Amino acid sequence: MAILEIRKYPDEILKKKALPVENIDKDLQRLIDNMVETMYAAPGIGLAAPQVGVSKRLIVIDVSTKNEKHPLIVLINPEIIEADGFIDSEEGCLSVPGYTSTIKRAGRVVVKGLDRNGKPFQIEGTGLLARALQHEIDHLDGILFVDRMSSIKREFFKKRYLKRQEVERIRG
Repeated sequence: MAILEIRKYPDEILKKKALPVENIDKDLQRLIDNMVETMYAAPGIGLAAPQVGVSKRLIVIDVSTKNEKHPLIVLINPEIIEADGFIDSEEGCLSVPGYTSTIKRAGRVVVKGLDRNGKPFQIEGTGLLARALQHEIDHLDGILFVDRMSSIKREFFKKRYLKRQEVERIRG
């Protein structure tokens, strides 16, 4: 297994709709394993294939805490089929390091897709799991959490974030 490079905003792959997974083979299994290792190393609670430079509709999520255990979730070609109970909550992203914002998302979602072996399944998520599912599926559609902010907040973010990136680049 390997830790992959996480693409950062404004990398173009983060703005493109990912392609459906058509073959569940050894290469895809290796990608899944590498994405899981990368997510844990970051550390993060979710990762989408475009975040590691791969245009595939594939996400991995683990929202476990010390007190609450959820199994690792691998979803191939996920699709939200139900969403309700919209709430505002703080959100961040491994592709936009050091920045968070309050984002409105459904408090409950039902998602269908395939597991890592190609078996169809559905998962219902509430709270943090619902938020993570929506956030990672957004990545597959070329949407970042900052795209869900108000236009004023988004413009402020772009100026501040890109200026900080430039300062870091100059410092080396």
